[in-house]
Amino acid sequence: MARNPQTLRPVDLARAHGLSTQAIRNYEEAGILPAAGRTPYGYRTYTPRHAQALRAFLALIPGHGHRTASLIMQAVNQDLPAEALQRIDESHAQLLDDRRTLRAVEAALRDLSPMPAERGDMFVGRLAGLLGVRPATLRKWERADLVHPRRDRRTGYRVYGPADIRDAQLVHQLRRGGYRLERIAPLIAQVRTAGGVEPLESALSDWHARLAARGRAMLAGAAALDAFLTLPAGPAERT
Repeated sequence: MARNPQTLRPVDLARAHGLSTQAIRNYEEAGILPAAGRTPYGYRTYTPRHAQALRAFLALIPGHGHRTASLIMQAVNQDLPAEALQRIDESHAQLLDDRRTLRAVEAALRDLSPMPAERGDMFVGRLAGLLGVRPATLRKWERADLVHPRRDRRTGYRVYGPADIRDAQLVHQLRRGGYRLERIAPLIAQVRTAGGVEPLESALSDWHARLAARGRAMLAGAAALDAFLTLPAGPAERT
């Protein structure tokens, strides 16, 4: 007897996405998929609605990440649409915040001005004067791991080399833009990882592309989730 085309086995869902049948069972047990029906012999049976739930979950991951995608689907399957939408809103808010951060970095890089050419490195007083801040401010930035001056072996005074001066300038510009120290720290780390401002500037277009891809992925995830929400719940979900 032919199998009901509306009845799907775990392997049917798994093969369509290159997953294992155990992954399908795990997703159901985690609440990412709706509850499955059971045959008289206890075997799981799925429907096109389960297949769409899986498509929605996998589509949500690129834009929201695995954890948030899981929380969204769990909320939907628990009939908590407000919670699911809040998770989605929070991801969009994070994306917007990341765009603002990128613009702040670009503005800070544009506003960097060359320091006067001087013989040797700078002590704290000289650098503070050029930036228009107090020496105590530079020491605060050091405690926040934003600048790493070395110590003069003879006097013990802080000495700022070219990389330290660059970092202090970036911190100063970002602080003027209203950024808190804890938010500046990862940006300075990116500059150090890139090997300076010039390599970071060349990476900004890639940063823009990643944010754009994330935004498009969120749209794709929303479309797949909306398609899932339009399907009526099955008997196993209504019990």
